[in-house]
Amino acid sequence: MTDKPLLLGGGWRTTATTRAVRSPYNSELVANFSVASAAEVEEALAAAARAAAEMRELPRHRVAESLRAIADGIRARAEEFARTIATEAGKPIKSARAEVGRGAMTFIHASEEARRFAGEVVPLDGQSTGAGRTGWTERFPRGVVFGITPFNFPLNLVAHKVAPALASRNAIVVKPSPRTPLTSLLLGEVFLESGLPRAALQIVPMEVETIDAVLEDERVGMVSFTGSAEVGWLLRRRAARKPVALELGGNAPVIVDETADVAFAAERTAASAFAYAGQVCISAQRVLVHDRIAEEFTGRFVNLAKSLKAGDPLDEATELSNMIDEAAARRAEGWINEAVGAGARLLCGGRREGSLLEATVLTDVQAEMRVCSEEVFAPVATLQTFGDFDEAIAEANNTRYGLQAGVFTRETARALRAFRGLDFGGVIVNDSPAFRVDNMPYGGVKLSGAGREGIRYAMEEMTEQRLIVLSDE
Repeated sequence: MTDKPLLLGGGWRTTATTRAVRSPYNSELVANFSVASAAEVEEALAAAARAAAEMRELPRHRVAESLRAIADGIRARAEEFARTIATEAGKPIKSARAEVGRGAMTFIHASEEARRFAGEVVPLDGQSTGAGRTGWTERFPRGVVFGITPFNFPLNLVAHKVAPALASRNAIVVKPSPRTPLTSLLLGEVFLESGLPRAALQIVPMEVETIDAVLEDERVGMVSFTGSAEVGWLLRRRAARKPVALELGGNAPVIVDETADVAFAAERTAASAFAYAGQVCISAQRVLVHDRIAEEFTGRFVNLAKSLKAGDPLDEATELSNMIDEAAARRAEGWINEAVGAGARLLCGGRREGSLLEATVLTDVQAEMRVCSEEVFAPVATLQTFGDFDEAIAEANNTRYGLQAGVFTRETARALRAFRGLDFGGVIVNDSPAFRVDNMPYGGVKLSGAGREGIRYAMEEMTEQRLIVLSDE
């Protein structure tokens, strides 16, 4: 066990207040970490404002080379990152290694975008009053970005704030999740070797009470938040006139029609529903299966859920992890029991031991049950059947959320119908809704958020467009 300082103003700082990180698997103390006071947060914002002025003047090639150095640094310490993620987040080590690979790739994408991210020529002579004039746009950094990140991807979701912010020549202050701050602090170590201004990235754990002061500070040009819908929309209201990007939750549907490859659909949907104990905002939660294949799909899906091996996240064989804490597992257990009490049928799972909840499959559910209507964020999936494809689209849309949806079909016309009819930020055809590569636009509609992540798309959020018009005379 060690004490971890925070990264403030380009250096490591031990503060008067510390908090503990405990293993979700066995509750053992992993480390204590420093938490910034209001005065130290003010110091961080002042340092970020100075760093933002430096970043603004850097040539693109310098930024690109530094971002590539960060990617190389992550890869050089890949196993250290993976074991840190597994220990503090309880993520199975194989999944943790995959996250580290994605985190490095996120910085590589950012390095590439940093070289070419620019504006565009505007054809002003498309109307008579524009003849004899030339116009183009450029993208200017907003200055200081305030990033708030969740526990479930403590490297890659931090990278999705940091990499585009730096690539678009901003400075960024990150408030990591108090459950998983150690991975982001490790990223801070790698960043300090990148050659960028040392205060361009600061990792500053802070109390919730301090956040309002940051949201209201005029030096902060933008807020980027990933987390729950309830908190995200509240932050947006409090941030007043600031641009706020929100990547929030969901209760992702999967539609499996009668033409689908049943074995493949069941395998990919189960992987999506139960990976990292369902603590992924695009986990498959509501599975809609055509009547004709429902029996076969259900048998395969339930068997896959039952076969998952739970255990120590550092064990190479572990597939099903503990939830982040016992309170989260109890909440999900309560929703399961509530659904069963209202007539749902439990096909497998439902039992909890501490923070470990079995992979759970429910059927005979109703749309108003919380396991359907809300984001369960646990290893819980519901099964419903349908006879008509348009009926399935309507049921999939019967939610306040709209992040990503999955559709399994061999019919191109149906895939296009789903794409046009599903009210979601992304529609994934012949794979689960949990599919994501790190340069694609990612974000939701309705309660699921506002704005888009995915490196170039986040860079657009983190910059302002400015137009220049020149006369030929």
